[in-house]
Amino acid sequence: MKHRLFSRGLPLAVLLTFVVGGVAYAQGEEPTVTDTVRQIDTIWLLITAFLVFFMQAGFAMVESGFSRAKNAANLMLKNLMDFAVASILFFAIGYALMYGTSVAGFIGSDNFFLTSFGYDADSTYNWAFFLFQLVFAGTAATIVSGAVAERFSFPAYLIYSAVISAVIYPIAGHWQWGLGWLYELGFIDFAGSTIVHSIGGWGALAGAMLVGPRIGKFNKDGTSNVIPGHSLTLAALGVFILWFGWFGFNPGSTLFGMNPAIGYVAVTTNIAAAAGAVSALITNWVRTGHPSTEMALNGVLAGLVAITAGCANVTPIGALVIGLIAGPVLVYGLIFIENVLKVDDPVGAVAVHLGNGIWGTLAVGLFAAPQVGLFTNMGEVTGLFYGGGMAQLTNQAIGVLSIGAWAFGLMLLTFYTLKVTIGIRVPAQVELEGLDITEHGTISYPEFGSRVISAKPGERILMPVGDMPS
Repeated sequence: MKHRLFSRGLPLAVLLTFVVGGVAYAQGEEPTVTDTVRQIDTIWLLITAFLVFFMQAGFAMVESGFSRAKNAANLMLKNLMDFAVASILFFAIGYALMYGTSVAGFIGSDNFFLTSFGYDADSTYNWAFFLFQLVFAGTAATIVSGAVAERFSFPAYLIYSAVISAVIYPIAGHWQWGLGWLYELGFIDFAGSTIVHSIGGWGALAGAMLVGPRIGKFNKDGTSNVIPGHSLTLAALGVFILWFGWFGFNPGSTLFGMNPAIGYVAVTTNIAAAAGAVSALITNWVRTGHPSTEMALNGVLAGLVAITAGCANVTPIGALVIGLIAGPVLVYGLIFIENVLKVDDPVGAVAVHLGNGIWGTLAVGLFAAPQVGLFTNMGEVTGLFYGGGMAQLTNQAIGVLSIGAWAFGLMLLTFYTLKVTIGIRVPAQVELEGLDITEHGTISYPEFGSRVISAKPGERILMPVGDMPS
């Protein structure tokens, strides 16, 4: 099958090689088969990196849509700056800690500022690989912004984003994807249910706990109030963008364009996403008596997060079951976080990314099918339900617990340090007026509700539309 895929793809690959890689062969050199394969791999990795980058827009839409209009610009800026900060710090520090020469399987030690990368044709894949890893770092960082939406200080958020991008995510990533101690143990996390999504989820939980709930979220008797977001339309658009981007997130993690697993991973990813939407919708429908658009949208994300660890190791039926279980994990996770922990998470980030990140990672130890692992070049990994006993499930649990302790511990320390120094929560009046006008001097929807006018040079005030001077 590999030979057939290679021979059918070669003419197009040669054309792409001359179009995209023309500079490398500008001196009349004929590309070899090795050159062509390298170019295919590079093109594939760049395309999937661009898809994952587009997920930043999806997160921005989801978080803004599930939050109130007075905070929309703040959330857009946080998602933008997550990627901007990650781009600089992952380039300078994070990539080296994640993929540099390993020190005791714990941390990378060289290639800061990518100084080990060359500038010849043999180095083209390395640059694409860096970009692919960068967009994953940006994803881990941006998960937190929705959980702390509408009350978290913007300067403090920038510092958090720097810490997770430069230190917390890269070091945990080194343990597995940098061929560190978890990789040697046999832990499986193909595209990041734990390494990306659980790390972001642990950060979301730590941040939401320490910043406290929004004003009006909880009553004195402990009951909670619904604070509706301002646009389900934006939220739905964001979910569709994320679903689309996930076809770069998971299939792209094959890393090589000639890998026959590309199509297979896309299929298992899609099945789990659809199953998550259906099961979350039905679970909540039975519980409340009405079909919830919000729950179905988050159900898609729950299924996607859950399948991300095992998409190259489970059968399509296994992916279906993983997605179907992701729905109830989401629904009851939301109930537990809000009603038991009394944590206010406006977008459900903790239940989606942490709850289903854990579930999806453990599911590899249950549903990993050896024939699938051999087909996708992941090795003969055998889960409990395929006769493998508890060995793989134990490895998965060790990975979940170790990365969880690392991420949650350091995130708590980061947020607590910020809380007692510069502060992490905006003043009550700022929160009531909205972070857009108070922190950024703007509003997202000037035609509705309120406008900003200039009272005198250097001063801006907020007035209801009906009170605007003629």
